[in-house]
Amino acid sequence: MSASVLLSLSDRLDRISTTLGRATAWLGLALVLVTFMVVVLRYLLDSGSIAMQESALYLHATLFMLGAAWTLKIDGHVRVDVLYRHFSARGKAAADLFGTLVFLLPTCTFLLWISLDYVEAAWRVREASPEAGGLPFVYLLKTLIPATGFLLIVQGISQLLRRLGELLQPGELPHG
Repeated sequence: MSASVLLSLSDRLDRISTTLGRATAWLGLALVLVTFMVVVLRYLLDSGSIAMQESALYLHATLFMLGAAWTLKIDGHVRVDVLYRHFSARGKAAADLFGTLVFLLPTCTFLLWISLDYVEAAWRVREASPEAGGLPFVYLLKTLIPATGFLLIVQGISQLLRRLGELLQPGELPHG
């Protein structure tokens, strides 16, 4: 397979993470608004709402879980780059390829696999909040676990294809 085909496939997979990530980013605004409303209710009106507090938790979880693949795509995750920063562009591509194959894909595959029974059990009983007045959608929140694993696998495959494509290109890589 040629470098251009690999890079084209990677671009297509990247669109999934980009589209979902940009949409999910708006949850940050909703999270701020809900949190503000919780604070106003609690401290100014001396009232509280378990459902509102849990809504903030749900928004926070959704933001981070569904945004993880996009963060991976834009290289926004924390990296300990004591050695990496000194690598050439080809060295970085090879290191990314190794990390994706040895760490990212196996870990995300395990996360996806191990969470399926857990999520299935939550769906079977339509798990709800144990709090009086809480949200009745815990099963939806738990569904984010395998969804995150799947989305990170898709983005990991995209990175794998991109790094392979970069390594197959002749000459020095444009970035690094």
